[in-house]
Amino acid sequence: MTDSIFTFRFQKPDEERLDHFLVESLPDYSRARLQALIKDGFVKVDGAPAKKSGQMLEHDSVIEVRIPPSVPTDLVGENIPLDIVFENDDVIVVNKPAGMVVHPAAGHDSGTLVHAVLGYDPDIEGIGGEERPGVVHRLDKQTSGLIMLAKNDKAHRWLQDQFRLRKVEKTYIALVDGKPPTPSGRVEAAIGRDASHRKKMAIVSENKGRAAISEYKTLESFPEHTLLEFHPLTGRTHQIRLHCAMLGCPIVGDEIYGRKKSSLVLNRHFLHAQKLKIILPNENQPRTFEAELPLELMVVLQKLRSEK
Repeated sequence: MTDSIFTFRFQKPDEERLDHFLVESLPDYSRARLQALIKDGFVKVDGAPAKKSGQMLEHDSVIEVRIPPSVPTDLVGENIPLDIVFENDDVIVVNKPAGMVVHPAAGHDSGTLVHAVLGYDPDIEGIGGEERPGVVHRLDKQTSGLIMLAKNDKAHRWLQDQFRLRKVEKTYIALVDGKPPTPSGRVEAAIGRDASHRKKMAIVSENKGRAAISEYKTLESFPEHTLLEFHPLTGRTHQIRLHCAMLGCPIVGDEIYGRKKSSLVLNRHFLHAQKLKIILPNENQPRTFEAELPLELMVVLQKLRSEK
């Protein structure tokens, strides 16, 4: 297979970011794929390699994009049961169990959600040659609940934009130790990599991290715990877990940002992605998908209620 080459002339009166222009000009390719091509030197502006995705285009600039064939991955689908909540030609919505990693990474080269989805549908397209076919958002290993994957590149780009533009409404259920300062509220605290622990995130100053916003409300109170509903308005790594810890009420079972030993008998943290409200590709009205709390979390709640 040979490279595909596309040439465009930028003729808009106002300047525009290179990656924004390419997303509009090449709708069959995801934003992530196009940004990777820019980074890897496959995009030229007026004959010179593009400097960065945010490079501003001037009127009459000529843009050349060279797209190499996607590199086949060595991922092999695995016969792992999936709890499929919804599926059509563009997307698949899965209720992920706690303990399952979303995509292959160091130390997790099998048994991931991606392996399971490939085992279920071997024809699902790889996105830009990445070893994360269909992935547009993630859940932590010990977080259960709804996760959506794209089944083709057009759907992937659509979903990426929905999440990026904050058009997706996400609802999480969390049981925390103690209680937040107020029954409901909004947390705005930037998140970045922990300087002391490479695998951890941390609350950092705005200039050192990415903006992170969460809204919460109390669903139920117990003597030593509180059941909260969270609506993350951004999608930062470990966002709800960090914001709970910042509020002084870490999530039950969160050994990284909370108590080293769980206050309740639970072999995971109590965080569940309960709802997703989103407009799907080729549709005009939003759909809402729901996943009930898994049995191990319901058992914990029932015990707390019986002890009230």
